[in-house]
Amino acid sequence: MSKQYQEGGVEIDQRAKEQLMLYPIEQTQLVNKEFKSLQIGIPRENSEFEKRIALTPEAVEILTRRGHQVVIETNAGLHAKFEDKDYSEAGGRIAYSPQEVFESDIVLKIEPPSEEEINYMKPGKVLISAIQMAKLRPEFLKTILKKKLTTVAFELIQDKVGGMPAVRAMSEIAGSTVMLIAAEYLSSHNDGKGIILGGVTGVPPTKVVVLGAGTVGEYAARTAIGLGSEIKVFDRHTYKLRRLKYSIGQHNLYTSTLDVVTLTEAISRADVLISAIRSEKGRTPVIVTEEMVSKMKPNSVIIDVSIDQGGCIETSEITTLQNPTFKKYGVIHYCVPNIASRVPRTSSTALSNIFAPYLLEIAEKGGVDDMIFSNQWFMKGVYAYKGSLTNADLAKKFNMPHKDLGLLMAARL
Repeated sequence: MSKQYQEGGVEIDQRAKEQLMLYPIEQTQLVNKEFKSLQIGIPRENSEFEKRIALTPEAVEILTRRGHQVVIETNAGLHAKFEDKDYSEAGGRIAYSPQEVFESDIVLKIEPPSEEEINYMKPGKVLISAIQMAKLRPEFLKTILKKKLTTVAFELIQDKVGGMPAVRAMSEIAGSTVMLIAAEYLSSHNDGKGIILGGVTGVPPTKVVVLGAGTVGEYAARTAIGLGSEIKVFDRHTYKLRRLKYSIGQHNLYTSTLDVVTLTEAISRADVLISAIRSEKGRTPVIVTEEMVSKMKPNSVIIDVSIDQGGCIETSEITTLQNPTFKKYGVIHYCVPNIASRVPRTSSTALSNIFAPYLLEIAEKGGVDDMIFSNQWFMKGVYAYKGSLTNADLAKKFNMPHKDLGLLMAARL
């Protein structure tokens, strides 16, 4: 006889009790009262330099399953090899006019929109895109302020430890890609020197000079070292050079500050020169003069990654993906802005991995306003807020008034 006992006034067999314990028990799930369903618009990029898209179909599926609506302009993902059906199968809605996309509550874009595209947006909505300080015009800002939009520059958004995830991701891609570009233009197929990038037994290794010990320089150095090249890295700051050597783990890596005599000699011997110095504000200063370029070996290769900020090589001129190079003093110059867009699928995936968590957190917080005022790291990216310019650097550059978002946050508290 199995043991009998009372529970809740009902006599239950012990064996039956044990069986009941195996069944799942339904519990009431707590609902986040702050959650806000988002309508997100992804327009097609129209710039000849831009081939990326802000969200992949996988990210769209995650967002739509969480109850959000994602509107994608037709053919927006074609350059990254994502088709409309990929997005529609992921739960996205395909729009056949830019107006429909720009009417969304949040517009997520890579390149800054044109003034015409901004005019499609309704007052009070949110724009998340790059800002591209070097190319920014005051008319663009005035249009945004007139529309009372909240605008966020994704390249200025910091993470919780002070890094800039979008800049870091694109710099990693650019740093790895530049060496592949250099390999292409060193070959005789592209009228180069007819040499391999790297080194093989019995043949002197390719000489590579990198200007800048930031993320681009780090990944360019990693790739060049992996291929067996002889590499020299120059930077203005000793601490960056020290950090680079520690990060790469190559203690015999040649590094130097920007000493003119040493740099001139290194460039004259180089097969490849990578410029990866970026200015925090305004135009990149010229580091390599025309005279230095004239002393380089014929058919050597220059890749100016900093060209989107004016370039730090005096002979650099902006080129396009359709016509990426020109020769000056017999040296091949590759000066295409936004090198990461050359590999748009990889770049789109990297950016999507950053943007999707932002959007999910915005929804959990209850909207963009709550996201801004509850996260200092996200607030760093806001440069206009409901008709007010909030970025002090932009205000100074264009002599425009601005409001401190920190004071607005204190007022909310």
